[in-house]
Amino acid sequence: MPGPAAVVPPATAASASARPVRGPLPPWAALSVVTVAGVASAAQGAANGELGTRVGEPTVAAVVNNLGGTLLVVVGLAVLPSMRAGLAVLRGARLPWWSYLGGLGGAAIVVLGAYVVPLLGVAVFTIAQVAGGSVGGLAVDRGGVAPVGRLPLTGPRIAGGLLGVAAVGLAQLGQPVGDLAVGPVLLAAAGGVGVALQSALNGRVSAATSSAAGVAVNFAVSTPAVLLVAALAGALTDPPSAWPHAWYLYTGGVLGVCIVAGLVVGVRSAGVLRTGLALVAGQLGGALLLDALLPGGPGARPAVLAGAALTLLAVVVAGRGARRR
Repeated sequence: MPGPAAVVPPATAASASARPVRGPLPPWAALSVVTVAGVASAAQGAANGELGTRVGEPTVAAVVNNLGGTLLVVVGLAVLPSMRAGLAVLRGARLPWWSYLGGLGGAAIVVLGAYVVPLLGVAVFTIAQVAGGSVGGLAVDRGGVAPVGRLPLTGPRIAGGLLGVAAVGLAQLGQPVGDLAVGPVLLAAAGGVGVALQSALNGRVSAATSSAAGVAVNFAVSTPAVLLVAALAGALTDPPSAWPHAWYLYTGGVLGVCIVAGLVVGVRSAGVLRTGLALVAGQLGGALLLDALLPGGPGARPAVLAGAALTLLAVVVAGRGARRR
């Protein structure tokens, strides 16, 4: 029996003729796109982290990130008829209401990162997030939430998830470790599960319409959530007195659109687990480039290079013998 993601109610006859849905890319091509999105994710993390440090409030960086992405989506709606057509088709797709909540997962990891990273350190937070993402990816794929259909729990898929966590642990050797409290570690892992759900649900929306529509829905949901958290934290009522002038600190939104689009493309072809692992491989590769190229950086670290290579191996291992149900 097909999983829930394999059953997409038909659109009306009027909208079907203009339906902008395209078939998924071959898995190797889709995962290549996701890996590039992972490089963008590394750059986004660096930009948002520095912006939050300079203004003295981490949630401000999250707000700037999401508002920038939303602005780009609005521009896309204004100039791209295909994006408007995709949203029009979405109204007739009759997806379950929860299919549109993927953006909450993205908002959760952005907010959690702002508060948990200072407690745990980047290394522990990243390992816990990837562990949560691997468990979430296996569960979401098994449940058939993503458009690729049900993917069974096989030995290679479990081994790929474990290998991905080990790869990130290897890449983080030598990094500072904060207070290893159980609560923050579990929150970081929950953020990884949220990212897995975000990928699956956005992919489900995109499969019914178009990738552009999936990205638009993501930011339409995530931005209000981030603004609400920022308001509760007082970041909106007490804005920074001075903003830094470096332009690259405000590129988080553009990079975020690229990341969400890459995840949407990957999930439709390869499922959530392999997409998440490919994203991590790109993140480690991007971190390696940033460390080597940025002035004052630590330089290329062999542990990060080994972790990136091991994560790519995890993507291959997780794909062995994977068949849809």
